[in-house]
Amino acid sequence: MSALAASEVRVENQDTVIERYELKYVIPSRWIEPITQFIAPYCRLDEHSRVQGDNFYPVNSLYFDTLNYRFLNQRLWGADRRFNMRVRSYGDGREAPYFAELKFKTATYVKKFRAVLELQEWPGFLHTSELDPLDEVETPRRVFKRMAHAYAIEPKIFTCYRRRAFVSEVDDYARVTMDIDMQYRPQTPLICDDPYNLSPDRNCISYDIQSIYGDEAHYQANVILELKATSGFVPTWMIELIRRFELKQVGFSKYVNSSLVDNHDNGWRYMDVSTEGLEPA
Repeated sequence: MSALAASEVRVENQDTVIERYELKYVIPSRWIEPITQFIAPYCRLDEHSRVQGDNFYPVNSLYFDTLNYRFLNQRLWGADRRFNMRVRSYGDGREAPYFAELKFKTATYVKKFRAVLELQEWPGFLHTSELDPLDEVETPRRVFKRMAHAYAIEPKIFTCYRRRAFVSEVDDYARVTMDIDMQYRPQTPLICDDPYNLSPDRNCISYDIQSIYGDEAHYQANVILELKATSGFVPTWMIELIRRFELKQVGFSKYVNSSLVDNHDNGWRYMDVSTEGLEPA
């Protein structure tokens, strides 16, 4: 196993940097078990899924943006190079570690910086300046903090869902995830007392509705399937999975769709922002 893959898979609670392909699809829930069976010869459940009764575990993400939503607009206009910033928690969100994640995206790959945060660091991590100008090592922690200060980011929206995740046993690095039960919470004073809250609560709103999943071909789809593989190599079994289930790749973003559902009550018009000739509302 390569050093990069090992750091991502085996050393969860250490800072990591990884480049990979991320291929997203929307599928109906009735395909969850057939796909699980199809990939069984190549993958095992990851440690979080394995301990859950239905193999789905809670994932929470607090997304940040600039005052005028620069990151969101880059995504809506289909910028060739863009990024988003979030802090992720798991379970009920009350226990560390937390993960500050910065994801740079291009048309062909994703580069993710992931920094581990302890409970006592949150949210002070965002408000303290500890950058050493003589430190030339761009660690994930340093990169995230530098970008946070440069763009004056602020909490915008919280999302939560449940994930079934698999890791390949035959490749250096490959993952399959299936996400269900999408919810969001605006991080505004009217809805959320603490804008840095990383825990789901009764104020979370379901946006797991047909209108966010795209065209009529996906009207029965309510699951986000994601295939993740090392940049430059997609395993043969993943390609066969795509063919067998006739999967159609989409550009689904939880940050974008939850934000648009919250602000426009319907995200479908914005699903494929890279489509030629799309006119923003």
